[in-house]
Amino acid sequence: MVLVVGTVVAAGQTAPSLPPDPASSVPYRPITARGRFNWFVDNTIGPESLAIGLFSSGFGTATDRPKEYGTHWDGFGKRYGMRLTGVSTGNAMEAGLGAIWGEDPRYRYYRAVGEPLKDRMRHVAMMTLLSRNRQGHLMPAYARYLATPGSNFLSNTWRADSEATTGAAILRTAWGFLGLMSKNAFTEFWPDIQRRAFHRK
Repeated sequence: MVLVVGTVVAAGQTAPSLPPDPASSVPYRPITARGRFNWFVDNTIGPESLAIGLFSSGFGTATDRPKEYGTHWDGFGKRYGMRLTGVSTGNAMEAGLGAIWGEDPRYRYYRAVGEPLKDRMRHVAMMTLLSRNRQGHLMPAYARYLATPGSNFLSNTWRADSEATTGAAILRTAWGFLGLMSKNAFTEFWPDIQRRAFHRK
């Protein structure tokens, strides 16, 4: 999928068949160095990231994964710290690498309202792998491609032995992209589900 996006989106060009961004009429403001730092902080220790960390660490503690940490509060703290260091490493890599070629890490999914279901599903997948360049045009999210697997393999150096394997790092990388894709799908389809489920005549 990454290779497909890389071939259909040349430098600075918009991927074909994607619906227009409703905000495209608003002048794009390139991200600044301070903006990159703020993005890093918000995506590392912002409310959403911390809440996800609480959930994932709690789930890992309840299911005793990895077993080296146990099912007590100390184990919960180790799991939370392990996730936080991995997230911070990935975010630092994405923000730093993206600065080299002007990739904007700020991610804002826009819906493909009115398009056929097949096209909306493709839009969900494509936007998982796209970012914006200095001109605000869609481009392959190269920094994301490098940071997600890079941070997961690097985190093997401080993870518990049972999770410090090549297979585990590949699985975490896949979950990282699937998590973002799921977030896109929720943004895309949840308003439709709400309207149909809670429609009042």
